[in-house]
Amino acid sequence: MLKAVLFDLDDTLIDWSKFTVGWDGMEARHLQNVFDYLVSLHPLSDIKVFNTEYARRVQDAWAEARSSLRAPHLGRLLVDTAVSVGVPIHLVDMQRCLEFYAWRAVQETSVFPDAIDVLKQLQARGLKMGIITNSFHPAALRDVELDEHGLLEFFPDCRITAADAGYLKPHPEIFELALRKLDVTADETVFVGDNAVADIAGAQGAGMRAILRRKVDRLPVTSGLVIPDATITSLLELLPILDEWFPRQDDHGDTNSASQEAHI
Repeated sequence: MLKAVLFDLDDTLIDWSKFTVGWDGMEARHLQNVFDYLVSLHPLSDIKVFNTEYARRVQDAWAEARSSLRAPHLGRLLVDTAVSVGVPIHLVDMQRCLEFYAWRAVQETSVFPDAIDVLKQLQARGLKMGIITNSFHPAALRDVELDEHGLLEFFPDCRITAADAGYLKPHPEIFELALRKLDVTADETVFVGDNAVADIAGAQGAGMRAILRRKVDRLPVTSGLVIPDATITSLLELLPILDEWFPRQDDHGDTNSASQEAHI
């Protein structure tokens, strides 16, 4: 029996295809907020030094993560950067750094037009839903974004970022954490994502069926060694697949009734 559907977030529910500013340019205003907070604690003269040190640490953290699957954490990176440029460690509070970072929905992003309708239908079926994303932002920051996009209400119990879990997809621990949060088993759960290695291989490795969400105007992040259980180009295609894999009790009952009537 199907009890839960887990989703990747970026480029699965939220469309980043129109994001053209570039990550560094977009993040600059968030780093300015953090720098201003740090200056209120301890004299700092040059935000360029702070930004350069932060960028180096982020690059190194992601390079290490690609081999170890240990997830970077934005808060720790901000604290380590602050200490590196001279702020005494006892003055730096990670939570305050994250608050001043002030993450929110990126202007050029939007929810895929098919997402809300499908989520409502899954919710109406009584299915539990969750999000697992390889974001190095803690979920508390992404929650602001989810709320602004109108997605937060669909995921009351399970919104996991790699920063929270400590591991990146495809590491099984991040998937198993989601299963524990929703109190379901892998064979009762389907995962939907756009990355063949992180999402599909990861979910399958944790024992779930996995559906690759492929955008029409963009080739998916794929691997010839990974075969998804199904591939979709619209989330609207998800519902018939779920019905095929997990016939609903109502449908099963209707089928039995029709069969009995046919043989009377």
